[in-house]
Amino acid sequence: MPDLLIELFSEEIPARMQARAREDLKRLVTEGLVQAGLTYAGAGAFSTPRRLTLAVEGLTAHSPTTREERKGPRTDAPDAALEGFLRSTGLTRDQLEARDDKKGQVWFAVIERPGRPAAQIVAEVLEAAIRNFPWPKSMRWGAGSLRWVRPLHSILCILSDEAGAETVPLTVDGITAGNTTRGHRFMAPDAFTVTGFDDYAAKLRRARVMLDAAEREAEIRQQADNLAFARGWQIVPDDALMAEVAGLVEWPVPLMGVIEDRFLALPPEVLQTSMKEHQKFFSALNPKTGRIEGFVTVANIETPDDGATILAGNQRVLAARLSDAAFFWENDLREAKSGMEAWRDGLASVTFHNKLGSQADRIERIAALARGIAPLVGADPDQAERAARLAKLDLRSAMVGEFPELQGTMGRYYALEAGEPEAVADAARDHYSPLGPSDAVPTAPVSVAVALADKIDTLTGFWAIDEKPTGSKDPFALRRAALGLIRLILSNDKKFKLKVPLEVGLLRARGASLSAKRGDLLGNLASRLKEASHDPVAYADALTLAAKGSDVGVPGKLVAQDLTHSSWSDYTNWENGLDALLSFLHDRLKVYLRDQGIRHDIIDAVLAQEGNDDLLQVVSRATALNAMLATDDGRNLTQGLKRASNILTQAEEKDGVEYSFGADVKFAETDQERALFSALDTAEPAIKRAMQAEDYPAAMTAIAALRAPIDAFFEAVQVNTDSQIVRRNRLNLLSRIREAGRQIADFTRIEG
Repeated sequence: MPDLLIELFSEEIPARMQARAREDLKRLVTEGLVQAGLTYAGAGAFSTPRRLTLAVEGLTAHSPTTREERKGPRTDAPDAALEGFLRSTGLTRDQLEARDDKKGQVWFAVIERPGRPAAQIVAEVLEAAIRNFPWPKSMRWGAGSLRWVRPLHSILCILSDEAGAETVPLTVDGITAGNTTRGHRFMAPDAFTVTGFDDYAAKLRRARVMLDAAEREAEIRQQADNLAFARGWQIVPDDALMAEVAGLVEWPVPLMGVIEDRFLALPPEVLQTSMKEHQKFFSALNPKTGRIEGFVTVANIETPDDGATILAGNQRVLAARLSDAAFFWENDLREAKSGMEAWRDGLASVTFHNKLGSQADRIERIAALARGIAPLVGADPDQAERAARLAKLDLRSAMVGEFPELQGTMGRYYALEAGEPEAVADAARDHYSPLGPSDAVPTAPVSVAVALADKIDTLTGFWAIDEKPTGSKDPFALRRAALGLIRLILSNDKKFKLKVPLEVGLLRARGASLSAKRGDLLGNLASRLKEASHDPVAYADALTLAAKGSDVGVPGKLVAQDLTHSSWSDYTNWENGLDALLSFLHDRLKVYLRDQGIRHDIIDAVLAQEGNDDLLQVVSRATALNAMLATDDGRNLTQGLKRASNILTQAEEKDGVEYSFGADVKFAETDQERALFSALDTAEPAIKRAMQAEDYPAAMTAIAALRAPIDAFFEAVQVNTDSQIVRRNRLNLLSRIREAGRQIADFTRIEG
């Protein structure tokens, strides 16, 4: 069986495209070969800045001969039907066979396709892959029609076995495949021939090209660590930068430089970001001082002076970049020390969204939410509100204008310079977090309050203006905000009714404020919420009163007018919007818990109960229920509960009545009935006590004790007996079973 080697040699491929291109080349070629009837033992794809390479091992030398039979029309069918059949098979009439069938004679076509040599198939497949390659961006050059990410110079395509190597006959847009390639652009530019993958990889290495991106990464990491170790420094890990730099060089040569003393006072995040974004440098940390004092740049060439000239040029460019950063830093510090008023005023002219107002408007909403949420998460309300008002001011700073990825990080520095407490400054840094599933979750109470407020405002704001995610489209990253909110609550074990701040956010997003001349509804609302925040139920009641215009010191109709900007009838639309938003969060919660091994139907069973806006309670219930259902007792109990519910539902629909009370042990006719009465008398109060104490494992233990008496009851007792008194009593007994389960979850939603 021959091995196949393909190399597509071009000008430099952008580093960000190389990993995807490797996989696309492997997929397009291997799938094409298999579809054409060839098989292979294994395949590997590689890339450097100037080449995509695919090695396929154990390829079959020929595709197999195939024989296919097709049934056609009857022999006495109209000529048009026969002609259509002939066109589909590519045969003539005299090549058809007439065979007896149930309804007479029928034409059959026997189509034989001889096998083809691998070289012919490879040529077809590779040409199709090249012409249809899914580059994110591509270009044409010269007079040809071929599109590639950068001008394609040559194609290497050979099949090799024990007998030698064979060049696959292929020409694409004037480029004829051969058995030659080139090494490093400067250190080994001459062409050389290869006879197979091993020969190819060995000659490339001698020509100063490391073919494997993973090998280049390992080489960069090892050499950089060695250079840093010699100075007593450490390289700051950055996997994304490592992958990018490995895609920029074919022969990595790390060089270490030192940052000038005049720049060491810059925040380490500024140094690291500037060097990474502008120069693709790795930062070197001095663990003794805690400062970034050096860098590693990766050259693509060995030089007689061991890179001294390259390093000197890089240091000059870096000095210019860091001079700009130092200028921004000094100007920003002056503004921070003066109170950041200019930044605050500037945000009033920055539009957040044309339907949601300016960034300043948004800050007001977040500040009010943060104050209301603070007592629920153990934070100081004054500090939470202050942090929310400062958190986004750095958006107007020169440093964040240059490096947007530093927003929040710079906010912390500026808050400290302004004399704010560390808790406030930390919240300014942390309020965007968590940004993704791997991002750290803030734990400081003030940070948690402001981060929750920021995400709730994002969700409720865009929900209020009907900018919801649809399908794969989520332009405002609402799914990410929802997941961040969920992680903030669960990771910090914060228990509160989420519906309350969501409704506040929706009301504020819809313009829930009065102008100064009409009275300050928001002030009254904030005051009431602050007073009631220790009690989530009272908190919700205060919100409802305020939303309905009751007892807040302003006429109800004016409240309605300002809350909706139209009519009070819109209030019901908010309720629907709130339910839809909560449902959206529940969907995100299902995704989050599914990754932790909890099935969606178990979560649905818990969400069907009261209190489903307390996410911590939902997760605790679902976790306990999931553990119970992993046991035989739990699975059997679930079947018994579902059976009781199904029988009861059918009887209630048939009789037109609700069997929900009146079960009496004196009407029990069997020992199994009496045992079930006794078990329920014990389990019901135990379940109730456990649920009130939020001891969900204890609740599961209590209900699991019903498994045996329920099983025995159904085995020995006929519920729908002829005696109506006994039947009603047994149906009411089933109601007690159903209600016992409903204290925990809706077991009818559990599958299986």
